[in-house]
Amino acid sequence: MSENKALVGAAVIGQSGGPSAVINASAYGVIKTALAADCITEVYGAFHGIKGVLDERLMDMSKEDPAELELLLHTPSSALGSCRYKIADPETDDTDYKRILEVFKKYNVRYFFYNGGNDSMDTCNKVNRYLKSVGYECRVFGVPKTIDNDLFGTDHCPGFSSAAKYIATSIMEVSRDCQVYDTGMITIVECMGRHAGWLTAAAALANTKGDGPDLVYLPEVDFDMDKFLADVKRVYNEKKNCLVAVSEGIHYADGTFVSEAKTSGTDGFGHAQLGGLAARLTDVIKASLGGVKVRPIELSLLQRCAAHCASGTDMAESFMSGKVAVEAAVSGVTDKMVGFECTRDANGYHCEPKLFDLSLVANTEKKVPREWINAEGNGVTQGFIDYCLPLIQGETDMVKEDGLPRFVHLKRVFAK
Repeated sequence: MSENKALVGAAVIGQSGGPSAVINASAYGVIKTALAADCITEVYGAFHGIKGVLDERLMDMSKEDPAELELLLHTPSSALGSCRYKIADPETDDTDYKRILEVFKKYNVRYFFYNGGNDSMDTCNKVNRYLKSVGYECRVFGVPKTIDNDLFGTDHCPGFSSAAKYIATSIMEVSRDCQVYDTGMITIVECMGRHAGWLTAAAALANTKGDGPDLVYLPEVDFDMDKFLADVKRVYNEKKNCLVAVSEGIHYADGTFVSEAKTSGTDGFGHAQLGGLAARLTDVIKASLGGVKVRPIELSLLQRCAAHCASGTDMAESFMSGKVAVEAAVSGVTDKMVGFECTRDANGYHCEPKLFDLSLVANTEKKVPREWINAEGNGVTQGFIDYCLPLIQGETDMVKEDGLPRFVHLKRVFAK
């Protein structure tokens, strides 16, 4: 949907879901561009995402120092505050939507930008549907963020590239650590990824430098414990060392998560909270092989917000996604998510923004293509390497003080 007339009113930017190293770069793209737009009267940051709208906790971003705001580029996590709050379908229960409309009318909000992953795009789509159904004109845009890299349509997602760079770098360092002694060791590194194995696959980038994992297991392929043990034993017997990268979401053929016996928790969206897989596999290996030193490593939260190892490409593209969202909304476009269309050829890597319908993106997961996983299901092919390697290129000019990062400190002046 696109209209030619200028829509005058305030803008709200919210963040949702898990954080990343560059989610704030996207937010800065929105905030900086919105503050400079003539038709946008105020720019508000929703404190803790959609919950901040419901609770009428809106931060006036014009009250922030411009130099301080620029530090968002290099500050990890969600500076505006995040949430995991699932709103019902508006056709089923419109309670939250009535409250959102009430707040939007009070502050004359005509632009809504939501920075997040799958569930956030679902929230965007629902809000847009409701506002349209009651005749309230508001341009709604999804600004993508997910280290899981599983958003439909787009070539890749802001946040993934930096997490991939951190994982590959960490794997290289762990690989060297594992080679220190001549006594032999098996190391299991667990990466995030419930249903899509993009992050774990990124561990294989380290193999391009000779210090990568021997085995890689993704949730796109059913896990076979007996075959896994045979793989590990074979590599260990050959090298007296074995480095394994596993996705937290690997599962058996019946769909049961391998780690599920260790956890029963769920998040606000009803997703199983996984973890402890590396420790579980360690116990199984010890029981099977006996006498072998086995060490589990769970990267956990470290892989989400490693701004010190961020990809320069990722940061630039993240800012671009926020900037393009505002520019498109001001021009009259609504109900879209900003994604990327990329080429990788003899001329190098090139990325352009592309708008996707929110209805097509919401709650649709993109998985690692089977052709990018080897026939044995324990590694990735050159196709994945060619796809991922350009994304981790470039460094950032992170500001540091006394040898430590200087992150943003917002005043958080709330609108009244």
